[in-house]
Amino acid sequence: MAGDALIVVDMQVGLLDGAPKHDLEGLVRRINALATVVRRTGKVVWIRHCGKQGDGFAPHAPGWAFLPELDYQSSDVVVDKSLNDAFAGTTLHDVLHGMAADRVIVTGWATDQCVDSTVRSAISRDYHVVAVRDGHTVSDRPHLAAPEVIRHHNWVWSDLLTNRSVRVVTTAELLKQR
Repeated sequence: MAGDALIVVDMQVGLLDGAPKHDLEGLVRRINALATVVRRTGKVVWIRHCGKQGDGFAPHAPGWAFLPELDYQSSDVVVDKSLNDAFAGTTLHDVLHGMAADRVIVTGWATDQCVDSTVRSAISRDYHVVAVRDGHTVSDRPHLAAPEVIRHHNWVWSDLLTNRSVRVVTTAELLKQR
């Protein structure tokens, strides 16, 4: 995974509030495995949502911290955001450019909001993008169960138009490349 940047979107304590997230425990294990491999030749970039005062993601509120089960390391990069799109109004593009990332691997929460916005924004900025098929989660929505939301977005991402490449692969497929 030479020159890779693993982007981990909004995997914060605040996501534990509300409805359960699909396969969260498994997702944490898969993100940690990917992070270990990516750190050999690339960087892990943690996207941290900074909410407004009074919500669970307000800076320095308990929900703002990364999930303690995640393998966050001091050599990793943190980019704070306030919108769904991790690129909008943040330093993410500059960070990735400075790292000379060959491709970005996108994981995290929530599939249909922040992860989707970040995948699409990375594509529009001409990155090679890998959306990890089993690397994102969401809660059930009123009209669709979480596994269906995930399956739908994996399908959509695999067919987006791009000037470079977009792939949707499993964690196991990415780890097998090593």
